[in-house]
Amino acid sequence: MSEVNLTASNFESEISTGVVLVDFWAPWCGPCQMMLPVVAEIAQEFAGRVKVGKINIDEEGELAQKFGVMSIPTFKIFKNGAVVATVVGGMPKENLIAELQKFLS
Repeated sequence: MSEVNLTASNFESEISTGVVLVDFWAPWCGPCQMMLPVVAEIAQEFAGRVKVGKINIDEEGELAQKFGVMSIPTFKIFKNGAVVATVVGGMPKENLIAELQKFLS
């Protein structure tokens, strides 16, 4: 499964069930660009268990503001529609996976 582009119109329906990793990013952000392949690999490796969504903060500033995103990349993990974890900044893939696995049964 590939990443889903999240917008104000599809956000609620996409995060409402299961575990969802949401990547708040922007095309001009260097660390965000470094995390692109990491996020893509996680989307593939966890297909069927974790949905991966991406929010371009330049296009969806209201969503970034709603969730208090102050710096990017910011990763928020949702479980059944609620934020259960927030991780900020570039990091090794293993660190992001470790956060995700806390919420997988």
